[in-house]
Amino acid sequence: MITLLAGCGSQGTNPKTSAVVEPPSPCGSARPETASYSHVIWLWMENKDYDHVIGSSSAPYLNALAAKCGLATNYHNISHASLLNYIAATSGLAFRAVERFNGDCNPSPSCSVRGTSIFAQAQSWRAYEESMPTACADENSGSYAVRHNPAAYFIPSAGCAHRDLPLTRLASDLANNSLPSFSFITPNVCHDTHDCPITRGDAWLASEVTEILNSPAYRAGHTVLFITYDEGVGGTVHCATNQTAVDCHVATVIVSPSTPAGRRSGQLFNHYSLLRTSEDLLGLPPLGRAAGAASMTKPFGLGT
Repeated sequence: MITLLAGCGSQGTNPKTSAVVEPPSPCGSARPETASYSHVIWLWMENKDYDHVIGSSSAPYLNALAAKCGLATNYHNISHASLLNYIAATSGLAFRAVERFNGDCNPSPSCSVRGTSIFAQAQSWRAYEESMPTACADENSGSYAVRHNPAAYFIPSAGCAHRDLPLTRLASDLANNSLPSFSFITPNVCHDTHDCPITRGDAWLASEVTEILNSPAYRAGHTVLFITYDEGVGGTVHCATNQTAVDCHVATVIVSPSTPAGRRSGQLFNHYSLLRTSEDLLGLPPLGRAAGAASMTKPFGLGT
């Protein structure tokens, strides 16, 4: 049993100091051959190389969670900067199609995607955005960065007002076991470690992830949580299969009832693999580059 200090609540950048007890075994309680998942959650952090986080004393919670669940040790972003990775991961679009987003532009007719995404594929979806002032906010506001909210870039955005929501909505969806089939969680620019130290982001994870793992939604046994970083620190252009550039190597933790505790995989994965895995779990056809990406389903006990 590990006791950690919780970070902030759902809004703002000032942490509330309170004790959070990590669940003793969030993973390994179910058998992969009987696994059946109807809810997939992505939680994205920001701008840290793998070695900045894994094994770091600044990230005790995430390392403890990785030790009790699954860790992809050879996982890679697509390129730089942030928005390019968010769009590629949710659409499967190849680098040539997303490189125009490397300026992290705000949503507009010239900065949007008309193609299909996992948001359109999924039977239901919600994006939960910390510090977003109103639903579907399409420009930066305080510590909310729209470039970290990929749902805002896909048009048309029918039903946006009921799907692209402030993070405060997540608590009721967890408590009522009413998560959509696909959820995208974005911390604000402090808690995602973009503007604040790793310790702040790790404290936030200790608070928010503990709520997820203690919720009826997770305890029902049909929810998978993926925690990943959008990119490392650097400027290497082609990262998806680059196993030498440190800024292409990021941490990704897989949390599910059927993931064996302490599972590690050194297989080459990237953000397209995250999309492919999620589509496999939800019974969706793979989009774009996800079709050729390695799935994490079997390596992490999410199915057979």
